[in-house]
Amino acid sequence: MTAVVAVDYPGVTTVAPRAVRRIVAQAAREVAGVGADVHVDARMFADRAALEVRLPITYPAPVDRVADACRAHLVRRTGELTGLAVTAVDIVVTELTTETVAGRRIR
Repeated sequence: MTAVVAVDYPGVTTVAPRAVRRIVAQAAREVAGVGADVHVDARMFADRAALEVRLPITYPAPVDRVADACRAHLVRRTGELTGLAVTAVDIVVTELTTETVAGRRIR
């Protein structure tokens, strides 16, 4: 069996901006203290992205720590999942929420 080398199949992989926005929103929800209603805007370049993330933070989590943890997590996860380098992550805290995500009701 022979190994297939990437050079044998040249080409470009493109990740759609909508896919990047959805990946980033889901990654933000993975961070403890981030609420469910996350909105993302991504400015795409050839091999990099700049992100603006609007997120709720659950009270009484410390806003600065959650935002810093979220920023670091987004840079790492976006790179892992898309192959894009993240050049900037601007975070806007839209609300402090005490709501928890309601699960499905079992009868």
